[in-house]
Amino acid sequence: MNRTVRIAAAVALLTSGLVGCRSEETAAPGAALSADESRTLASLREVDDHPLWTMTFHGDYDPLDVDGPAVTPTTFGCSLFAARGNPADPVFGRNFDFDHQPALLLFTDAPDSHASVSMVDVSYLGVTSAEDFTTEEGRRLLLDAPLLPFDGMNDKGLVVGMATVPEAVPTTAPGRPVVGSVRIQRMMLDRAATVDEAIKVFNEYTVDFTGSPPLHYMVADAHGSSAILEFVDGELQVTRDSGPWQAMVNYRWYGSTPEQRQADSRYRAASETLTAAGGRLDTKAAMDLLADVRQGHTQWSIVYGQRTGKVTLTTGQRYGTVHEFTLPMEL
Repeated sequence: MNRTVRIAAAVALLTSGLVGCRSEETAAPGAALSADESRTLASLREVDDHPLWTMTFHGDYDPLDVDGPAVTPTTFGCSLFAARGNPADPVFGRNFDFDHQPALLLFTDAPDSHASVSMVDVSYLGVTSAEDFTTEEGRRLLLDAPLLPFDGMNDKGLVVGMATVPEAVPTTAPGRPVVGSVRIQRMMLDRAATVDEAIKVFNEYTVDFTGSPPLHYMVADAHGSSAILEFVDGELQVTRDSGPWQAMVNYRWYGSTPEQRQADSRYRAASETLTAAGGRLDTKAAMDLLADVRQGHTQWSIVYGQRTGKVTLTTGQRYGTVHEFTLPMEL
């Protein structure tokens, strides 16, 4: 989808009330911004020429208010790992492998929710160029960024991330609210502090893959737990690992054999490094591992410090240039 069509589609969705976490009046182009919306957009800062920007969202949002834009990538890859061999400094690493698009590092702290930091591919909001961050039309679209965390960490040290799989048939249950395949990560970031709590939150919703690729998810907490969440034949399967690390790429873990896992070059490289280190990776070693398993379309690599709140990020495979941020923690 080209830039003009994509932005027009996003604006149409926003103004029709089909997508967004604000009212139709504030979403309408040219309407006056609220004080919180003005503060949010005033916080926008350019980080690099990927382009990568950062923004702090002010105010509240209702993640169930309306449905969000469909996420329809064709070349998702993604590699994720939880390295918890050092209980005092567990880290979570993630490569986002997709088409080149602008990215946003978003800080949120809504009432009655955990504060969090997350990465957003803002092309799904209609922001597809550096210029869009500077126009009124493009900046207004960013006010819906809380709805699309592609990975993130909250102030309790819970980290979430996702990757595609060949097939996933989600659980459906009458009475459960329906949320999109990326939106479910917002629910976990806002409400969960541990892996167990994240699984409980996950089970409160029906995850809708309509218009999106099938996904599986990895969650990890600051207390040394991690799990892979996958849908198999309409049932949620949770795979925990009692060892000092866990890794996930783009095949279904549940039911796979050790031979099948090692046949994947990215998983094999990650498992060799993590095993040799006993799951003890500092931030630099974690970023080095992400560089080792990068693909030609890796758009960002990020390491979350689950007890320190440290966020280390690079874009466009420029591993010699990293950006560092901190999320204040409440452990």
